[in-house]
Amino acid sequence: MMRKKYCFFAVAVALLVGTLAGQPLLAQASGGQKTAAAAGACNRECLNGLVDKYLDAVVAHDPSQLPLAKPVKFTENGQRLELGDGFWRTASGRGTYKLYVDDLETGQVGFMGTMREAGQPVVVALRLKVRRGQIAEIETIVARGSMSERGAANLEKLGAPDPIYLQEVPAAERVSRAEVIKTADKYFSGMQMNDGKGDYSFFADDCNRLENGMQTTNNPTPMQGTSPSGNAPPATVSRRYDPALNPTMYSAGWPCKDQFQSGLLHFVTRIRDRRFVIVDRERGIAFAFGFFDHAAGNTRTFQTPGGRTVTAGPQTPWTWEICELFKVQGGQIHRIEAVLTQSPYGMGSGWSTWEQSMSDQARW
Repeated sequence: MMRKKYCFFAVAVALLVGTLAGQPLLAQASGGQKTAAAAGACNRECLNGLVDKYLDAVVAHDPSQLPLAKPVKFTENGQRLELGDGFWRTASGRGTYKLYVDDLETGQVGFMGTMREAGQPVVVALRLKVRRGQIAEIETIVARGSMSERGAANLEKLGAPDPIYLQEVPAAERVSRAEVIKTADKYFSGMQMNDGKGDYSFFADDCNRLENGMQTTNNPTPMQGTSPSGNAPPATVSRRYDPALNPTMYSAGWPCKDQFQSGLLHFVTRIRDRRFVIVDRERGIAFAFGFFDHAAGNTRTFQTPGGRTVTAGPQTPWTWEICELFKVQGGQIHRIEAVLTQSPYGMGSGWSTWEQSMSDQARW
């Protein structure tokens, strides 16, 4: 039950290492960050079109439909596979929820959306790297199971991503790739061994988070309502974290900032292999892959900011593999959307060295 609850309210991502002129660099892990012009420009329409071609080819179980570079590298849920294996064999249809994130500077595109596998809905995250019109790198997470099915159904009920993801940041307010990533990475750093004592002002007041299609912040909590007739529907409220109540479990009804201020996410012991692979500066979106470790054991027992000793979190070591995107504007995070799947403790991405995989430093 604890694992299901945590899956429902889960948490975020991790990245990579390497340096150039003092800046972390993704080049060692996924082919470098040459400009789109140098690699053969591909605009939004081109990048998004390649995602659609890719997903159509997956449903057709036919990689030959794609313009592929030689060689092409493909991973699914952290495992390197031959293209055409894994989800390629079992995908049975496209879904209706589609969120694209385009990085015109590096020729990469990210996608989160719904698909069908053996007739059941699943949530999928995807990264493609494009060179001269050909797909050179493919990184996927397929979130399966009952929670994903419910989340996929919820996404399709929503119909489309939050319009905020399509809104451009005014040109005068746009910041560098490094600044977008710096803001997004505060989420990971604030989550890791969370103690409730950090500066969480990087959360905007309107921040909201979806994980595998389920809303995990600001959830209205049913309250027993009555009326003179006795048959009125329950009233709903959005709860806030109240230190005076000294709670022992964080709530999906709390806002983003409140969840961190509670100090009740301490059982996320490390967020590592933080790879900020895609940044859309025009729209202020960072798209990252990473891992959330839960070491269990004595890390499950900690003190809340109110001084109460709490034991919480998974009882055995395991890891979330996650893809997470952040809508960033004005130095704050306004929206978060994640696709995550449970994996063995210490799992790697297939795109990093072992040292990079174990690091909790952001890379881009």
